[in-house]
Amino acid sequence: MPAHAAHHNDREIETLEEFDATVSARGSLAGFRVQAVDLTDRTRELLGTDTAGAVFLGCPMREEAAAKIGKDGALVFPPVPGLPFDPYRGLVYSPDELFASLADGYETTPDARAYAWFQQTKADGDIYASMLRAVHDDSVSDALDELLSGARVVGVMGGHAMRRGTEAYAGAARLGRELTRAGFTVATGGGPGAMEAANLGAYAAPYDDEMLADAFQVLAKAPGFTPSITDWAAAAFEVRTRWPKGGRSVGIPTWFYGHEPPNPFASHIAKYFANATREDGLLARSNAGVVFLPGAAGTVQEIFDNATPNYYESRGEPTPMVLVDRAHWTEKLPTWPLLQSLARDRSMESRIALVDRIEEVPEALKRLGG
Repeated sequence: MPAHAAHHNDREIETLEEFDATVSARGSLAGFRVQAVDLTDRTRELLGTDTAGAVFLGCPMREEAAAKIGKDGALVFPPVPGLPFDPYRGLVYSPDELFASLADGYETTPDARAYAWFQQTKADGDIYASMLRAVHDDSVSDALDELLSGARVVGVMGGHAMRRGTEAYAGAARLGRELTRAGFTVATGGGPGAMEAANLGAYAAPYDDEMLADAFQVLAKAPGFTPSITDWAAAAFEVRTRWPKGGRSVGIPTWFYGHEPPNPFASHIAKYFANATREDGLLARSNAGVVFLPGAAGTVQEIFDNATPNYYESRGEPTPMVLVDRAHWTEKLPTWPLLQSLARDRSMESRIALVDRIEEVPEALKRLGG
């Protein structure tokens, strides 16, 4: 992110570059919100700048700076020690951040440690931990809104069981690639399987078509995240190292399903503790439509989570819904007939489609107004 003054009505500062630019341009931090910025080396600036009415959320700073801004009338929420995550974070996660120390085993990574903390505090029923999770998730939502502002987002939903090396996985990856090349931002649930494949396709979009075929060969060394998440993730990072300038996409996973790691191909990862917040947020932000690949209970739930606001038009005009694999959605899990019945004689009727093949999805989205 380039250095610039704070955004969000010029009141939020989320990086050191924004802090410096704002102090330089305005000479005042009065009324600003400074979020998870390490200000340890900005004591001189804090001592010489008006901070009346400012709020500092989880910003490390020296004692003399904290004392001064407290006298100014600023409100300071200090960093919370001992956590494997920052509840006040101003940006979504990156794969490198969540998988730091992967070489020492997945269990040592920030992602795994956050899940372990979640499991422990959830079992304890600790209200303080519940508050920290809620603050974290709201901070992630705010960061995700800023990241996706102005983007045409297509959600790609599908099961976690889809394995690398299968034709289904390859098809989902090609879909992510084509959607990205068409100017959409691909958003997935951020996990393994179909979700990873779609994020991989988006990552491959800037490269020639052969790159994706070569990446499949690298990934085939670890077809699934069991028995070893470490090996599964390491294969993905090998792809990222060989082709370092991948396309942008978003993954929105959850520690609620902590046995499923996030996939490393999403350039931006908005990870939540609360699964309900994550599910609704993913679908609500898919403003250009949602594609549903074959899946099981979770994907069926997502279909009707998305159908409900389209039915009632509670988010405005219905957004496109494309279900892929006629046999799956009419015979194995006959979701399509019910969706058709719900949509009949309503605005959403012209915004749903069932296609046989992944290759038909881009044209279906275009036809439905995505």
